Amino acid sequence: MILLPDAGGELEPYVLSGARPVTPVPGGFESRIAYAAAHVVIDPLRTGDPLSAPVIDFDATLDYRRYLWSLGFRVAEAMDTAQRGMGLHWEMARELIRLTAAEASAMGAVVACGANTDQSAATTLDAAIAAYQEQCAYIEGCGAQVILMASRAVAATARGAADYERVYRAVLSGCSRPVILHWLGEAFDPALAGYWGGANTDEGMRICLGIIAENQRHVDGIKISLLDARREIEMRRLLPPGVRMYTGDDFNYPQLIEGDTFGYSDALLGIFDGIAPVAAAALQALDRGDAARYDELLGPTVPLSRHIFQAPTFFYKTGIVFLAYLNGHQNHFRMLGGQESMRSIAHLAELFRLADQAGLLPDTDLAMDRMRRVLALAGVA
Repeated sequence: MILLPDAGGELEPYVLSGARPVTPVPGGFESRIAYAAAHVVIDPLRTGDPLSAPVIDFDATLDYRRYLWSLGFRVAEAMDTAQRGMGLHWEMARELIRLTAAEASAMGAVVACGANTDQSAATTLDAAIAAYQEQCAYIEGCGAQVILMASRAVAATARGAADYERVYRAVLSGCSRPVILHWLGEAFDPALAGYWGGANTDEGMRICLGIIAENQRHVDGIKISLLDARREIEMRRLLPPGVRMYTGDDFNYPQLIEGDTFGYSDALLGIFDGIAPVAAAALQALDRGDAARYDELLGPTVPLSRHIFQAPTFFYKTGIVFLAYLNGHQNHFRMLGGQESMRSIAHLAELFRLADQAGLLPDTDLAMDRMRRVLALAGVA
C-alpha cells in the first residue's frame, strides 16, 4: 500500500493491483514493424544550467536503446520523444545519432533518425532545404535511415502546397534510400499547425498524398500523429502500394496496429518507450494470430498512454522518463530543460496507478520506493 494524492489533492491509500508483469519471449516479432521513439537520459551531476548547458549520459541512454532492441523494437532516434525541439538541439542530436547508429551496426539492429532544420534559423525555403539536406546527409553517412521530421521553419515560410512540394522534391531526391515522412499534429507541436499548406486536415492530407505519389520511390512510409484514428485509416487506404503507414497515434494504437480487412498500420510510437515489454508480448500474440491475447495485453496500456499524452500533449516526455525512473532504467528523475517539473504530482501519482494496473511495474518495491521519493519532494511525508 502507498499513499497517493488524488485529483482533488487529498491523500488516499492505494493498494497495488497484483497485475503480473509481462515478459515477452526472446526473438522479437515479425507481423508488424514497430519503432520505439526513445528518450534520452541526462547526467544531472555534470549538468550546470539544464536550459542552456545540459549534458547527456550517453552510457545510460545507449543502455536503454539496447533494452528496446533486445525486445524486438527498432529505435527511432533524435525524435520528439528525445525532446527534439524541446531541449535537444542539433549539436547534441548529432552525437546521439552517431553513437546510436554505431551501436545499431554493432548489434545488427535497426535505427532510423530524425532529420530536421533546427541547426539553422532558416527564414527562407532555400535555407530550410539546405538545412534538411545537411542533416539527411549526416544521418545517412552514419549508416542510418532518415525520418524526415516536420519542420517548424518550413511551416513558417511555406506559403502553400507548391512550396511544400518544392521542399520535399528537393530533399527526397537527394536521399540514397527511402525515408520515413513525418506528420506531427499541432497537439504535439503548435508551431506545425496547417502543415502541408492546406486550409484544413482534408486538404493537408490531399497535398501530402500528392507529394508521396510524386516521390514514391524515395518514400518508405509516413508516420502520422494526429490522434484521430479515422483520419489515419482513411489515409492508410489511399497510400500507394508499398508505402507504409506508421501510426504515431498514442491514443488509438491497438486498433490501428491490429488493422482491418483493408490493411493495418505499422508503428512509430513514443508510448512504446514506456510500455515496451507489454507491447512486445502483444505483438508476439499478433504473430500467432491470437487477437484476444493482443487485446488483453494492450488494452490496459491505453488509459496509461492517454494519461501520459493528455493536453498539453507535448509534455508527454515527462511521463515517459518517469516510467523509466520507476522501473530502474535510470537512477534519477531529471530531464533536459528541467521538464521533470512539467507534470503535477497528482498526474504522476495517477501514472503510477495506471502503470501498476497495466503490469508495467515489474519491481513493485523499487517502484514504490521511487514514487515515495518523488512524493517527499512534494511535501508528502
